Amino acid sequence: MRFKSTTGLAAIVTAAALALTGCGSSSGNGGGSTSSDGKVDGTGKTLSVLVNVSSQYPEQQKQWQSDIAAKFKAETGADVKFETFASANDELTRIQTSVVSGQGPDVYSLGTTFTPTAFATKAFVTLSDDDWNKVGGKDRFNPATLGISGPDKDHLAGIPFVSRPFVMAYNKDLLAAAGIDKPATSWDDLAAQAKKMTKDGTYGIATGYKDSFDPWKFIWAMSVQAGNPLVDGNKLKMDDPTVKKAYETYFGWLTNDKVVDPASIGWSNSNAVAAFASGKAGYLMMTTSSSIPTLDKSAVAGKYEYALMPTIAPGQTQSKSDGDAASILSGDNLVVADYSKQKDLAFAYIKLITSKDEQLNYQKTFGDLPANAEALATLTDAKLKPVADAAAKSKATPFTGAWGDIQLGLLNVTVQSIPDLAAGKVDESALDTRIKDAQNKGQASLDRASKG
Repeated sequence: MRFKSTTGLAAIVTAAALALTGCGSSSGNGGGSTSSDGKVDGTGKTLSVLVNVSSQYPEQQKQWQSDIAAKFKAETGADVKFETFASANDELTRIQTSVVSGQGPDVYSLGTTFTPTAFATKAFVTLSDDDWNKVGGKDRFNPATLGISGPDKDHLAGIPFVSRPFVMAYNKDLLAAAGIDKPATSWDDLAAQAKKMTKDGTYGIATGYKDSFDPWKFIWAMSVQAGNPLVDGNKLKMDDPTVKKAYETYFGWLTNDKVVDPASIGWSNSNAVAAFASGKAGYLMMTTSSSIPTLDKSAVAGKYEYALMPTIAPGQTQSKSDGDAASILSGDNLVVADYSKQKDLAFAYIKLITSKDEQLNYQKTFGDLPANAEALATLTDAKLKPVADAAAKSKATPFTGAWGDIQLGLLNVTVQSIPDLAAGKVDESALDTRIKDAQNKGQASLDRASKG
């Protein structure tokens, strides 16, 4: 089953938290002895690490995992076993399952928006000063990447691994040929520009409606930019008119504006990247610097640049957000399971992969920005300037244990609308029903989370 209900998360979390109370929240030792020089001896042990499967760079990911495992083995004597998840729903399910059972991976690499959900379970280590020292110190990391590591600076669970702010790429030649002198800064202008570039098998916009992660981010951005934070205290505002307008705009690129390839109904983000790389789209939406390795070896090499995604909501002339909300505060955080008996090994692994050299190696292979401050400072590629700008203008999603359910609710509206999109029109009453259902389930989750 691709998408299962997650509205029971808070109840699961509460029961699991009670069951795991005896585990405490300090990291302790375990998983090998530590010598006077700080080296961990994990001879004969295996560390389990959960990561997101890379659909865009599967072979590179396998090679990276093999290389890191070899380096970790040489350093600690321990093996690394990698497990993967392939969708946001799968990601949440893995958290739920491990929390309930009190067993599973030692280290989780989670998207930043799932850090609040993990934190709310109380099943992951809240980091002490000693824990930070074991991974090289808190000052090893770019301060901006700590923005969604915990509810406040004194209660952090997420250790930044990579930063992945969202931007859009544009084909300079296609924009110029359409008489467009600069990328759009509003969603209305984006649609207008896209229409000018849509002809002869070329489309103004490349995006993947069936991506397992990205569709909800469009709705979040447009809603926040219109002045709706989605979560206001203990109230969910998913049934707000700004949310419906966002879905209508997003779906309308296909059904009304006809500026996206009809095949994009079945596309993931990697398919959209491929379409843009072939020179068949003016804009590639909701992408990150992880697209650089692909684009630099494609037909658009030297012909593309990145820009901030629009920051002015549909139908508006200026942003109503208290910040630009150019992107969610995005990337991957590493969290250590409190049930793990190998915490010292877990921190040794995290120290290795967040080191300057390994961060730069990862960036070169996958394109993601380093969370390591020293590594980040060495990057000089001019293409990364808009990405860095997006990072500075990013906005964190709400830090609530209910956000995982809310996020999947936003995504599920798109999933449920795919058949309508394939038929060429999303019925307004059906859209209203889907949004209302997501509102009710999300509010119930928020209510439970608010009660602790």
